[in-house]
Amino acid sequence: MSTSVSGGATAAEAPARRPRTAPARPSRRPHRLLSRTLWGLSITGACVLLLYPFVWLVSASLKPRSQVFDNSLIPNPLAPENYVTVWQAAPLVTWMINSVVVGLVAAVAVTASSALVAFGFAYFRFRWRGPLFALVLATMMLPGAVTMVPTYLIWNRLGLASTQVPLWAGNLFGSAFYIFLLRQFFLTLPRDLFEAARIDGASYLRLFRSIALPLAKPALVIVFVFELRASWTDLVKPLIYLRDPALYTIPRGLKAVIDQFGKGGESQWEIVLAASVLTTVPMIVLFFLGQRHFVEGIATTGRGGA
Repeated sequence: MSTSVSGGATAAEAPARRPRTAPARPSRRPHRLLSRTLWGLSITGACVLLLYPFVWLVSASLKPRSQVFDNSLIPNPLAPENYVTVWQAAPLVTWMINSVVVGLVAAVAVTASSALVAFGFAYFRFRWRGPLFALVLATMMLPGAVTMVPTYLIWNRLGLASTQVPLWAGNLFGSAFYIFLLRQFFLTLPRDLFEAARIDGASYLRLFRSIALPLAKPALVIVFVFELRASWTDLVKPLIYLRDPALYTIPRGLKAVIDQFGKGGESQWEIVLAASVLTTVPMIVLFFLGQRHFVEGIATTGRGGA
């Protein structure tokens, strides 16, 4: 009895334990705000650096000849007649149509041919597949100047050296870079899909057309856009093969405009810059119209190759 009473008294006299509280952590909001601010400033600065050349180009194309190369971005006075002059002096519409036709044919040709070769390297298991693929990649090491003369002799023997055919026909044989890109994407596709289709009796061409191509749409969009841009800005091939001004593409036409207005003691650079703006705007419009698909294609390709 006495033991229990003394124990009870001891328990009552003992001070009550206080719950431990976690130490207060410093708020991370100022750090996050600072990092976001720096990140926004860096992006803004990068955008300004990238946009400044085009803004200067548009500004200079609207200036009189004496003020083309000054540092002012606001034309004073405005000279919109530069665009009227270049529109009357050069067949820009014809050159744009030629560039669109050549670019679309070249992009479709290289996308289809590269996808077919890439699917073969990705799906089929055969001897010497690795060395053959390495040989395809090795062709990227060849400078374009090495094959320029033999390629011209071939087209000249075929009687096509003065036409637009050499600008796109070479893409029918694929591109090593695009073959590599599409092969890496095809390797990420589940092989069970193809094996199941083979069991159902699908041919290899049906596998490529009905399974591989729909699943590889993002990568195909990337290849198509890259080649369209490359064809739109290519000057070397049109400079070699095109002789008739009616067949000129945009880069070759700009070269003709520079030869006409950009030489001599009194160069009319405002006319040249106006022509440059008119030929640059279509690609900008194309990007803004298809940027959602283009960005989605890049993101999906990146996830597929991870």
